[in-house]
Amino acid sequence: MAYVLINADLGAEEQLIKELKSIENVKEVYVVYGVYDIVAKIQADSMEKVKETITWKIRRLEKVRSTLTMIVVES
Repeated sequence: MAYVLINADLGAEEQLIKELKSIENVKEVYVVYGVYDIVAKIQADSMEKVKETITWKIRRLEKVRSTLTMIVVES
C-alpha cells in the first residue's frame, strides 16, 4: 500500500479526481489543502503492482505536475 501526494494544474482537481478513481488499484482519493492538492491511496496484491500504478498510470496523467509517494511499512 502507498499514499501518493499529487500537485495538479490549477483548476484541474475535479478532472483528476475522476481520472484517478477510474484507475485500478486506486482505492481512495481526496482533495486536500496545503502544499499538495490531492491524496490518493494505492493498494494492490504486490508492491510491484503498486509501483506500476504510480509510475505508469498516475504520474503520466496530463494534469499531474508532480507527486510524492509514501510507501506504507507493514509490521
